[in-house]
Amino acid sequence: MKVQSSRDFKLQREVDYGTPEQNKAVKQIVADIKQEGDAALFRYTEKFDGAQVDSSNIRVTEEELKAAYNHVEDSFVAAIRAAADNIRAFHARQKRNSWMDLQPDGTILGQIIRPLQRVGVYVPGGKASYPSSVLMNVIPAQIAGVPEIVMVTPPATGGKEGIDPYILVAAAEAGVNEIYRVGGAQAVAALAFGTESIAPVDKICGPGNIYVALAKREVYGAVDIDSIAGPSEIVVLADDTAEPAYVAADLLSQAEHDEMASAILVTPSQRLADAVAAEVERQLRELPREAIARASVDNYGAIIVVESLEEGISVVNRLAPEHLEIVAQDPMALTGAVQNAGAIFLGPYSSEPVGDYFAGPNHIIPTNGTARFSSPVDVDDFIKKSSLIYYSKEALLRDGSTIIELARREGLEAHARAVEIRLENEAKGGVERGE
Repeated sequence: MKVQSSRDFKLQREVDYGTPEQNKAVKQIVADIKQEGDAALFRYTEKFDGAQVDSSNIRVTEEELKAAYNHVEDSFVAAIRAAADNIRAFHARQKRNSWMDLQPDGTILGQIIRPLQRVGVYVPGGKASYPSSVLMNVIPAQIAGVPEIVMVTPPATGGKEGIDPYILVAAAEAGVNEIYRVGGAQAVAALAFGTESIAPVDKICGPGNIYVALAKREVYGAVDIDSIAGPSEIVVLADDTAEPAYVAADLLSQAEHDEMASAILVTPSQRLADAVAAEVERQLRELPREAIARASVDNYGAIIVVESLEEGISVVNRLAPEHLEIVAQDPMALTGAVQNAGAIFLGPYSSEPVGDYFAGPNHIIPTNGTARFSSPVDVDDFIKKSSLIYYSKEALLRDGSTIIELARREGLEAHARAVEIRLENEAKGGVERGE
């Protein structure tokens, strides 16, 4: 990894909105699904995944879900259940309640909170399988009270044998039983607009490749989406007390995700910087995904030497990383100055994978610097809010002229008259109603 000063560092990475050809292809896929429904969905599934799917086999059966348990280790089932318990406990604390405020004049103001009715979860196949992402998407939606959660995943996430059994077991443990063997942009479009086989949803969440990301952007507005996620990121802010081997391992834990993943160390210690650089190279050679991690480290990795931890925090806030680890003598004392980070891990034993899999907070976190204005997935992502207004006669008589003034200043005479007619009738003694 290249060691450089904060003055020389620039992260040369932009949000990937795809090539013109990719955008054109996704627009065509979405349009075809919207117009043709199942016919286009089945056609594109055969074209891109080499799988023949039709109305008789598109949905994963209950027998398939049960059979998946025969292909995974008991230790995995135990691990996924323990992780699910932690994720449920953390997200349960986020649940909101509707509220109403009764004013002395009889006015009632409030907010009604309801869950979304139907949510679609995309689970990718390809370079890696992520059963943990099933839990991170499904459990907050369940706690919010979403009654219908549907999952889509490419038909061969587990190779020629079909859907990865680990994904199916994670889905079963999370309580999802409506699962379809379709993926890519065509699956996103099917969730958004519906087909003969798949009913439309209100929101689509979950990671995917560039075609999935572009499809989510294309259908946004017809449905809600969680985000258009970029490659994974980690920044480690560390002082001389940090163990170089730990820091290097944590940097590589993100670098192995994707060739465009970003792994950055920020430190005031030249000794630590040099030691971590050497450790990264040593550990890289031992990784099964060495080629991916090396491309990430070479192109988007860096070690930034700063004058102080305070300057380091300034660099962190500029980067606004997805994951931030603070490995310092007193990490808690530094946390208050951190303004922009999706998830913050404190101390030498809070390795980023602890959050990815087990601790409880959600691992779907804003990327590409969007932690400046957005947050990890939580229960709020699966609710909607309605404002409640009950205005009493006393309140309208008191405030009516003010409302009329504001409406007329905006040139909306009908707005003003809707209030004025009530004031005039009340001044006459109330509205006279016929028999």
